[in-house]
Amino acid sequence: MISRLVFVAGGTGYIGTALIGALLERGHRVRALVRPGSEAKLPRGCEGVVGNALEAKSYADQVAPADTFVQLVGVSHPNPSKTSEFASVDRVSALGAIASAKSAQVKHFIYLSVAQPAPVMKSYIAVRRQCEAALRASGMNSTIVRPWYVLGPGHRWPYVLLPMYWVGEMIPSMREAARRLGLVKLREMTTLLVSAIENPSLGIRLIEVPQIRTGAVSLVG
Repeated sequence: MISRLVFVAGGTGYIGTALIGALLERGHRVRALVRPGSEAKLPRGCEGVVGNALEAKSYADQVAPADTFVQLVGVSHPNPSKTSEFASVDRVSALGAIASAKSAQVKHFIYLSVAQPAPVMKSYIAVRRQCEAALRASGMNSTIVRPWYVLGPGHRWPYVLLPMYWVGEMIPSMREAARRLGLVKLREMTTLLVSAIENPSLGIRLIEVPQIRTGAVSLVG
């Protein structure tokens, strides 16, 4: 296994913290973007890079020599009332990250997007689509990961929806949507992201919920 130097934006969130811990355990080097005063939230062994995810110039010159950039920044607990935040946080941070990674000649960019299409959260999905388009246009080798909802600490209420998903997967007309918009566990997401980092894509690779659940990745999308 090749040891990677990974730059993570969003490393103090519940997905980022789990991912960084898993990467360090496997011998990878990790640097994570953090706000001033938040360095202590990072797992031990991770190097903190103080900056602002919404101002790419605050950290852009510290991305190199990372070979992988993981973009996890986003509004917490997204819901339809946060439309303006999706544009001011999710979109701004992702576009800045893409530009910074390309300038630093990062070899592989991983973007945490969202499952689509979906009957709800249209403004959230629209912003993520814009960011995916910018990533495709960048020319970087990229992995786009599209979960719908990741079950983890503080994010467990959707467990009550599991029976609905089970029924949906048994009905032919609902099966595809139920699988595409299915729930994934934090452990599954972490395993998938680690696999994607250790097996960089060639071109654009798109990973949907069924693949997240298996943790399997291929070199191409």
